[in-house]
Amino acid sequence: MTQESIEAEEFVRLDAPRDGVPAVVQDDSGLHDAIAALRVGTGPVAVDAERASGYRYGQSAYLVQLRRAGSGTWLIDPVPLPDLHTLDEALADTEWVLHAATQDIPCLAELGMRPRQLFDTELGGRLAGLPKVGLSAVLEFYLGVTLAKEHSAVDWSTRPLPEPWLRYAALDVELLVELRTRMGQDLDEQGKSAWAAQEFDALTRFTGPDHGSEPWRRTSGMHRVRTPRASATVRELWQARDDLARARDVTPARILPDATLVDLALRAPGSARALGSGKAEKGPSRQRRAQQGLKRHRADWVRAIDVAADLAQDELPDVSAASDAPPPARAWAERDPVAADRLARARADLAALSEHYEVPVENLLSPDSLRRVLWSPPELGDDPQATIGEVLTALGARPWQRELTAPVIADVLQNGPNP
Repeated sequence: MTQESIEAEEFVRLDAPRDGVPAVVQDDSGLHDAIAALRVGTGPVAVDAERASGYRYGQSAYLVQLRRAGSGTWLIDPVPLPDLHTLDEALADTEWVLHAATQDIPCLAELGMRPRQLFDTELGGRLAGLPKVGLSAVLEFYLGVTLAKEHSAVDWSTRPLPEPWLRYAALDVELLVELRTRMGQDLDEQGKSAWAAQEFDALTRFTGPDHGSEPWRRTSGMHRVRTPRASATVRELWQARDDLARARDVTPARILPDATLVDLALRAPGSARALGSGKAEKGPSRQRRAQQGLKRHRADWVRAIDVAADLAQDELPDVSAASDAPPPARAWAERDPVAADRLARARADLAALSEHYEVPVENLLSPDSLRRVLWSPPELGDDPQATIGEVLTALGARPWQRELTAPVIADVLQNGPNP
């Protein structure tokens, strides 16, 4: 079905699961029943997880949803059941269908669950050329069904979970397998099934985002920090905040927002009285949160600032993190105009390739991989495309990505920018 034909119809709003909202599995007996039912089911299994992002420390799952033909829908509470390896074993030979798998794989892995084969309906939608790839959007496109999303940002660590939330959670897996079937047909018709299979196989080895050895550098507003001493103060404040957040099991931003943390680091007040009023934040609610955080933990902030102030010069961190990555693209024109020209042409050629295949350019090749190849090009040798292909392989590109992009990059390196 085309987008035009879907838009010509009125979407069917799905408000409740077809079999009703199942009871939440909260004990070993219920888990045993769930495993037995899912084991005898047929076909792929739809899997989803709900986290308490913005409320709790970390990204742990607070509800796991599964649905399989012949098994029905199961809602499992991982708080009393933190070890789901027996469920994982029961699904070892089953394809998992997830939406935005990179969000759920790490928290499922914490519970002992990891897919051996999967289909990601968000990534599949990107490869299929859909303009929007949220779950509701792809369900509308392929099945003509729309889902309510009013509970997507709630605190899933709440207990007991309200019935409307459970209904929402069950609906998230209600149509995933049907969606996978229709999307798989579309990818096959477009000649992209092999591309999708390579991407999905790579996802089975996904472990989560790499925040590096200095996660404090990811504090929002770090661009304002210009001295090693201020960098050290951010580091000490960040660590103090992280320790408090971990102990209280809340997200660090609820202890102290980033803008206030950076403001403290830049001012480095020497006493609790001088910590300030939280006016660095935008909006009344964020300012109130900052004020509460400054007041409640004032001794911790002063202590962290004092630690940074007492560090010897050789103990201070560099303002910028050590990295083997190329400089930001905006700096190329000044630092290496030839490389900047290479990048501009490659981006233009890849944009044309993206339009031709109706695949987002960042899915054709990661921007970081492109910059690394063009900033420090390899010796091309007798077979430039093969050489570029080897470099892209080392950077993690899949075969289909190398096949499409290596010729473009090799041509840019051989012939230079367009006049």
